[in-house]
Amino acid sequence: MTSPAVSFEFFPPQSLEASFRLWETVQMLAPLRPDFVSVTYGAGGTTRKLTHEAVTTIGKATGLRVAAHLTCVDATRAETMEIADSYAAAGITDLVALRGDAPKGAARFTAHPEGFADTVELIEALAATGKFTLRVGAYPEKHPEAADTAADIQWLKRKIEAGATAAITQFFFEAETFLRFRDACADAGITAPIIPGILPIENWEGTKRFAARCGTSVPHWLDEAFTTARRDGREELLATALCTELCDTLLQEGVENLHFYTLNRPHLTRDVCHALGLVPEVALEKVA
Repeated sequence: MTSPAVSFEFFPPQSLEASFRLWETVQMLAPLRPDFVSVTYGAGGTTRKLTHEAVTTIGKATGLRVAAHLTCVDATRAETMEIADSYAAAGITDLVALRGDAPKGAARFTAHPEGFADTVELIEALAATGKFTLRVGAYPEKHPEAADTAADIQWLKRKIEAGATAAITQFFFEAETFLRFRDACADAGITAPIIPGILPIENWEGTKRFAARCGTSVPHWLDEAFTTARRDGREELLATALCTELCDTLLQEGVENLHFYTLNRPHLTRDVCHALGLVPEVALEKVA
């Protein structure tokens, strides 16, 4: 089996200590030759400037292909397109176009009166510029605000038709969850690549809280496994083994790309990639 193509997601630092951790993460994972790396927005677009700085710095310092997250939250159409143009001017031509989470304290997303109403409108505007490669999000399980999974798939199809070239899924815990979704997308006529989002489990209790917010179901067997591993002091070993097995199963089923949500903690992601046969090149030098 050939080694998979991989990509990594980072989030922008909001402190000096976090900046060092981000650069450590980049240094550790860049030698694995990712197809691209992406940098997130904070909830409600709160890290817009930090995201821009992180994206441009990583791109200049490493030569990696960097994709910036861009959302519809709390911005006019003109402001959003100005941000996109600033990326293009800096040589960043990959975007992950998302609706975005509601601002802190808000119950749900509400479009800015002068902003994009939804992701489809955002994608159409970005695609019309001809400047960007556009990726979008996808939910292998029902989005918390969707009527059902079928509605999710039809919405994804609209995003692809609007100009996106690939989709990256929310994380999941069992390979069958993704494979069923992939098959349903194919049945709906979606031909763009659907890239599985992989979350190595650094902290099980934190991961469960994250899953609850995202609508990701937690298998009972997995909760029991981490309860036992915690008692035996083997949580990291279990996390590495389970993530490697999940990825290997996906690859055996024809998946060619894996997107890792690193949470700026690179060790588990690196170990899983090594287990999958990815051999690192020479590590990056630190930026002065």
